[in-house]
Amino acid sequence: MASLREFGSRGLKSSIGSLGGFQKFILRGNVVDLAVGIVIGAAFTAVVSGFVADFITPLIGVFLALFGLKDFLNFALPAYGGNMFKVGAFINALLTFAITAAVVYYFVVLPVNSLTARYIPHQAAPPTTHDCPYCLNAIPLAATRCGFCTSEVKPVTLMNGQ
Repeated sequence: MASLREFGSRGLKSSIGSLGGFQKFILRGNVVDLAVGIVIGAAFTAVVSGFVADFITPLIGVFLALFGLKDFLNFALPAYGGNMFKVGAFINALLTFAITAAVVYYFVVLPVNSLTARYIPHQAAPPTTHDCPYCLNAIPLAATRCGFCTSEVKPVTLMNGQ
């Protein structure tokens, strides 16, 4: 019985130890940032959906009322078998998506791209000259003779074949 009791306490200790690894994983910056981003994104989508449903859709309805269409959000076209194509609801969802995508692009993607472009080092242009092995003056890569000391040199080819 004593060995079974020892096994049980070891099992408890090992499971608590694995929770410590899970805690480290959860508290890493990337996971927490992702969770915050998802929560804020969901809240922002709800705000944009409300804006489209309560402000833009009635404005479209006012415009379409001039043509005899009373309720834009519930506008539907009949389909075969008694089904309906809910055109108004689809346009409402399409507007919600377009506004959300535009805001995310202009307020998240563009600023992040400009910040990363500032901090990523730019690659240097490939060299156009090399030093003459005799007089050490800079000569073009394709030169077969040094313009300074008139020594014959082999032309240099770059990695990409130029």
